[in-house]
Order: sequence, then structure tokens, then C-alpha cells
Amino acid sequence: MQARGPLMIEHRLIERMLSAIRDVLAQIEANRKVDPLFVDAAVDFIRVYADRTHHGKEEDILFRQLEKKPLSGEDRRIMNELIEEHVFGRRVTKALVDANTRYRNGDASALADIVSNLRTLVDFYPEHIRKEDKAFFPSSRSYFTDEEDQAILAAFQEFDRRMIHEKYEALVEEIQQKYQ
Repeated sequence: MQARGPLMIEHRLIERMLSAIRDVLAQIEANRKVDPLFVDAAVDFIRVYADRTHHGKEEDILFRQLEKKPLSGEDRRIMNELIEEHVFGRRVTKALVDANTRYRNGDASALADIVSNLRTLVDFYPEHIRKEDKAFFPSSRSYFTDEEDQAILAAFQEFDRRMIHEKYEALVEEIQQKYQ
């Protein structure tokens, strides 16, 4: 498998989640209410899986390796766009968390912000994924030898192996700080 393979497999799961969010979003709009626990679950998926796990491999491994290569102007431009899009996704997710907190605390007007942020995410990510799958990943593969590509794949696997530990170490630290 090439290094881009796991990233593209992860895109399929992200697309499935986006589809589920889109379905729930229609229910939210029809019923004019939201289950804050659904928003918590969607945020957890976006933050831990889509951003930290998936974008983490892209930014911390693939893009860092590409920084060492003589990228074409177009490939460098696209890579920088992708990084900015990751930042945009983080901002929208934070706004979603803030709106969900307000809604949970009784601010009915926050529902509109929840809907808006969910809509932004489900509209934004498919084009971002398409850009990576169809343009950037195939082009970026040409910068690596087979050995370098396999080393990136191995780094992805090691990154994934550590993720669950990172998530739950952070949870324990958060609980300790909050309750001790």
C-alpha cells in the first residue's frame, strides 16, 4: 500500500460521518431542536478522528516530508491551502462547541449557530477531501521514492498506534486538573 492509502481510507469514514451529520441536520432543522449529546459526538469525531488523527498524519508527517522536497509552485500552493483549510475546520468546530454550550445552558438562539456550523462542516469537507484525493495526493506521490513512501506509511502506522494513548492520557489529565 502507498502512504496515501490510509489517508484515503480515512476519508471514506469521514464522508460517512458527514452523511450522518447531514441526515441529523435535516432532523434538527425540521424539529427546531438538537440533542447536545449528538453535537458532542460529532465534535469528538471531528476533533479526534478527522483533525488530530487524520490531519495530524497529513501535517505532522506527510507535509513535513514534502517541505523537504522541491515542490512545484502549484503543489506548494495546494499544500498551503490544505493547511489553511484544516485551520478553518478547527475554527468552525470551536464555534460549534461554543454554540452547543450556549444551547445546553438555555440559549435557544444558539440553535441557529449549531445549524450554521454543522452546515458549514458538511459543505466544506467534501471539497477538501476531493482536493486531497484527486489532486494533491496523486501529485505529491511523485516527490518520494518507493522507500520514502513506505517510511511515511510506517510513520502513519506508528502515529495511529499512539493515538488512543494520547487521547486518554489527555482525558485523565483533564479530569485530574478539574477534580483535584
